Amino acid sequence: MAENADTKTWPELAIGLYDRLTERNAEIAYNFENFEVGIPSSTGGNAEHAHWKMNGAIRVTTRDGAAS
Repeated sequence: MAENADTKTWPELAIGLYDRLTERNAEIAYNFENFEVGIPSSTGGNAEHAHWKMNGAIRVTTRDGAAS
């Protein structure tokens, strides 16, 4: 993914995040308590939104084959 490219889709966002994390062997941990967010169906101005409510924790860890 190009460094200066604008992200246009959810898969591009996920790929970019994964690439950044694996470059740094990073871990990100999130804890949610009554967190609510509207998730857009697209990047357009008229996108519909799904309502998500989260409670609990999400942990994202990455490890590449070379780090084993």
